[in-house]
Amino acid sequence: MKLVDIKTFVVGNPPPHFGGRYFVFVKLTTDGNVSGVGEAYCVPFAPHLVAQMIEDVFDRYVRGNDPHDIESMWRRVYSSGFTQHPDLTLMGVLSALEMACWDIVGKEAGQPVYKLLGGRVHERLRAYTYIYPRPGDESDVYHDPDLAAERAGEYLAQGFTALKFDPAGPYSAFDGRQLSLDALDLSDRFARKLREAVGNRADLLFGTHGQMTAASAIRLARRLEPYDPLWLEEPVPPDAPDEMAKVARATSIPIATGERLTTKYDFARLLQAGAAAILQMNLGRVGGILEAKKIAGMAEVQHVQIAPHLYCGPIVGAANIQIATCSPNFLILESIESWGGFHSEILVKPIQFEDGHVIPSTAPGLGVEIDEVVASANPYTGSMLHLEMTQNPVR
Repeated sequence: MKLVDIKTFVVGNPPPHFGGRYFVFVKLTTDGNVSGVGEAYCVPFAPHLVAQMIEDVFDRYVRGNDPHDIESMWRRVYSSGFTQHPDLTLMGVLSALEMACWDIVGKEAGQPVYKLLGGRVHERLRAYTYIYPRPGDESDVYHDPDLAAERAGEYLAQGFTALKFDPAGPYSAFDGRQLSLDALDLSDRFARKLREAVGNRADLLFGTHGQMTAASAIRLARRLEPYDPLWLEEPVPPDAPDEMAKVARATSIPIATGERLTTKYDFARLLQAGAAAILQMNLGRVGGILEAKKIAGMAEVQHVQIAPHLYCGPIVGAANIQIATCSPNFLILESIESWGGFHSEILVKPIQFEDGHVIPSTAPGLGVEIDEVVASANPYTGSMLHLEMTQNPVR
């Protein structure tokens, strides 16, 4: 069996853009006409250039090889151009190619990928969602704790038992910083209003994106501790695990992080520092499915749990489901609400969501297929990146 063809898709994510402005998908095909799909997460270049990068790496290291030989492919790509370093761009590209190979391998075996990585551990996967805005909202749910509390009740009615929110202010190219007293007060009010609204029916997940210094994160954590969040997410930038460990040691709130890390090497440094209780690898960036399984195994040794990250498209979502299903230390899965809207339309068959849980597919491979007609009808024509940081210091 040999990989002989590649097709890439840069798909615009229509309003309200939950999950990002666009998705970069790849489809690989073998000489036996078996195809597999993958997705790259948040590579920091224009998405059509990212598609060309994926095609270039395929031509150099993947074309003509057997998709089963994932370890060999991984080492060749990881070392591309004399690198051998956790490069975010290259690993995003590799992640897309690697999960497409696993999709093919699963189809050839007639099994879902999780059956090839140790088998099913979890029958259902507990899921959480961000608290998102709605058309017609009279205020901004990201800044209005009363509206967020009202929206939380709607999500609980859908079966969710965990909700994420991020009121700490914008993330900037100049972070970490000390949060202002206003930002601290708003964060406190959000946590209090939401805890009053949900009681013990749902966990609260306090999201941040590296906005703070360790000292500022400790100040925030002390305000949040009375509301017992399940986690405080990425409180300091991802380049300083020792600083994140200072926060972990100073608070009773579990620290979660990992969406901006890649490969087992980054995560090993995080674990060695004792910086996190919950790892949030994104399978469209971390190096693919097998790399995520290795990281989950490393974490299991230290009784650290995993909560696969998702702020992208449903192909990464499907890969997350595979790794969550077969990992004993799985905690919770990020969902984009209940996988409706465009996340459903772009797939031939949507991801199954039931009463706050994802139901792992028993279909072979990743269990999803891209609807290429929908993908072609929604090209991305913008110039902005998937996610962008504020370009000036936040005062």
